Amino acid sequence: MGSLPHVVEDCMGFLQLYSDGSIFRSNDIEFKVSPIEDTTITFEDFLFDKRFNLFLRLYKPQHLGPDNTKLPVVMFLHGGGFCFGSRTWPHFHNCCIRLASGLHAVVVSPDYRLAPEHRLPAALDDAVEAVRWLQRQGLSLRDDQNGGDAWLSGRVDFDRVFIVGDSSGGNIAHHLAVRFGSGSREMDPVRVRGYVLFAPFFGGEVRTKSEKGPPEHMLNLELLDRFWRLSMPVGETRDHPLANPFGPGSPNLEQLKLDPILVIIGGNELLKDRAADYATRLKELDKDIKYVEFEGCEHGFFTHDSYSSEVAEEVIQTLKRFMLETSSLEGTLHTPEKQIKE
Repeated sequence: MGSLPHVVEDCMGFLQLYSDGSIFRSNDIEFKVSPIEDTTITFEDFLFDKRFNLFLRLYKPQHLGPDNTKLPVVMFLHGGGFCFGSRTWPHFHNCCIRLASGLHAVVVSPDYRLAPEHRLPAALDDAVEAVRWLQRQGLSLRDDQNGGDAWLSGRVDFDRVFIVGDSSGGNIAHHLAVRFGSGSREMDPVRVRGYVLFAPFFGGEVRTKSEKGPPEHMLNLELLDRFWRLSMPVGETRDHPLANPFGPGSPNLEQLKLDPILVIIGGNELLKDRAADYATRLKELDKDIKYVEFEGCEHGFFTHDSYSSEVAEEVIQTLKRFMLETSSLEGTLHTPEKQIKE
């Protein structure tokens, strides 16, 4: 008789991969935060991909402002190491409400397929499909003012779309920036003006100094490695292009035009050095890249605590400035900069 299946990967007991390929996933997760009650923001769920039964959540301010004012669109891609996360998780939900209220924007928060049931590039493909859903809404409204979903009619500015990704979502945001390039009309009338990468989850076979440093409250190197083993195509390493944007097999970004990118990272994050190296390399390639580091902060300092800290308000103001600058950007190159917030 063969041996019984045994656990080969275990993520905190909530996700287990067995030797026979079977997977145990628990949804019995106890969250430390509760959903925020904010009567100034309304939200609703929509099916955006029938093939995989994927939903997104739309958030919209109740008060739209002057009649001639259109709201920008912020697409928020959640984190979770490609293995966890949902638009319904309370801290992601709260973060989206904060973005909608603080930026006075329509926020689109799509789910995507999770690993190891669906390894990369499934999550990236789903994010592309979420942008296509937004495109379909824009096309319907452009052709017919009564077309599209009523939630997006009239006051939504499809010409000012920003893609914001947290951790693994930040990784996805980078790949969307590369996929769409700058000035692409592939998603017309959707025009992405810029990308925001919160602590992007990048990897590599060579360890960085911050990865070898002390673990964080939420993250340690062992968990990061496990996320990569569970999410990468079977047999691939952390230098795969989906993990390492500057790996040996990654595309050459030198000749590629990219829309503006803002990288936000905590000074105590394991992922800090990779984020800093990413920004430095893009700067050397004359890309429009900004790097903002918040000293003393750990992973999830904004997405997990979007309301109660002064840092959260400073993040909102940083996002506002970025959105204002890139909304008026017409083919000019901003000077790359690095900021460290104390």
